[in-house]
Amino acid sequence: MDCDSTTKNNDILIQEIVEGCAKIKTAGKVFYNPVQEFNRDLSILVLRVFSRYFIEEKSSLKKIKESPTFSNDLQSANLPEKGVKFENGISILEALSATGLRSIRYAKEIPGIKQIIANDLSEQAVADIKRNVEDNQVLDIVTPNHDDATMLMYKHRREGRFDVIDLDPYGCPSIFLDSAIQAVTDGGLLLVTATDMAILAGNSPETCYSKYGSVSLKIKSCHEMAVRILLQCIESHANRYSRYIVPLLSISADFYIRVFVRVYTSAHKCKFTLSKLSNVFHCTGCDSFTLQPLGCLKKNDKPNNFKFGLPAVPVVPMKCEHCGGTQHMGGPIWSDPIHSSDFVEKLLQNISEDLGTFRRIEGVLNMINEELHDSPLYYTLDRLSGTLHTETMPMLAIRSAILNAGFRVSYSHMNKTGIKTDAPGKVIWDIMRCWIQGHPVHEKRLIGETPVAKILSVKPEKEYSFKTHPLANPDSRKSGLLRFQENPQPFWGPGTRAQAMVGEDKMQKSKRNQGKRKRENSEDTSTSENI
Repeated sequence: MDCDSTTKNNDILIQEIVEGCAKIKTAGKVFYNPVQEFNRDLSILVLRVFSRYFIEEKSSLKKIKESPTFSNDLQSANLPEKGVKFENGISILEALSATGLRSIRYAKEIPGIKQIIANDLSEQAVADIKRNVEDNQVLDIVTPNHDDATMLMYKHRREGRFDVIDLDPYGCPSIFLDSAIQAVTDGGLLLVTATDMAILAGNSPETCYSKYGSVSLKIKSCHEMAVRILLQCIESHANRYSRYIVPLLSISADFYIRVFVRVYTSAHKCKFTLSKLSNVFHCTGCDSFTLQPLGCLKKNDKPNNFKFGLPAVPVVPMKCEHCGGTQHMGGPIWSDPIHSSDFVEKLLQNISEDLGTFRRIEGVLNMINEELHDSPLYYTLDRLSGTLHTETMPMLAIRSAILNAGFRVSYSHMNKTGIKTDAPGKVIWDIMRCWIQGHPVHEKRLIGETPVAKILSVKPEKEYSFKTHPLANPDSRKSGLLRFQENPQPFWGPGTRAQAMVGEDKMQKSKRNQGKRKRENSEDTSTSENI
């Protein structure tokens, strides 16, 4: 991204921005966040790969069927060059377009596009979009549109569905999900961003439930839990219309989460949702967690014949079995895989250096490819060591101990010290107890009913080996890939909500709310006096 110049035209601030193949101008306070260049670059890569498969599916099948393996040859779909309209291509809706930058980049950098609707509720934003579309010469592909995003999608819920819908709102996306689920075509792709991480990460569980239908927890793996809460929310909206989702890629980056899911229609497949969701029991003392599925599958002797059952409760005691701490319950969350291994492999095969954040995309996708996709949530090394007040164990040492014990382990792209594993919690704490034997805890820590005293009062069932395992150091780390990006600029974050409004009489929310409590109190007083 490059900001070329800033000028004033009739006292209106005009900023010229160059990102990828697009060159745009923004007027006034229409929203633009340069930090999300990674978001836009990754979306372009995903759509480059997805469009080829989807166009081939449409041409070869009368009805799109679920094909999560992505085993077809990418080159078999004969697509035109980038920036050229393709009548048999995909249709895209960017529901909240702001400057139009994302839509213009899609038009100029993704082959096989038939049409892009760049929509926004702000008249000023749509004026910017029209000018930028003309300046970038993509009028034949990008159509600026002024409408309420939800109403626009509801208009397309039966006829004229979109193959791809991109939702990148400021804050929570849940108000757009009902209409988006109905407006995306069968087998189409839904791209959803959420930036309200404080709510999703457990700071306000009651607000999280009201917006996403799930209770968030203050847990060290809160970023992955946030992704899984968003996925269950999308699945919940989809099931109401006999639809369900298949996640292709889910990431946590910077200050937001972003998911890429395919949407299919099948009332029968919706029944399997019960086995894809789980409640989470979390210990506030040692940060241990246990998942309890909402339902379970029981296969019969007949092929493809399943029965659905309910699990027995409780799955955890009232007090944590490791430290005696209090257990909190959160969820439900999506407990099925959040990535498609085949799709991530295809993304890695098709990364190109024309993307500005190429190095970061390469590092993140390699880490995701190495992650354990069937082990929800993760421990963190700093939390394990901090609970016992001991010297922090080297990451390779604890990974080796887990591998030597016969379990699997991986990093998480969501946390530098994340430990994803299929090892039970007892094994993890036994490994920590073995580590303590060579790195003793101060005696004062063992006094009283503290988590460290409770955990270390139990001896490990066996001695675990910390000898370096050949698989302890993953390829992404060996290769020195850019796995964790430093803050891209000072004071980075979601930015300030766009202030461009539909009408001139609209005030900013902060100004509207000034003196709100005093006005309410005075109204209550006057009412009581009249009574």
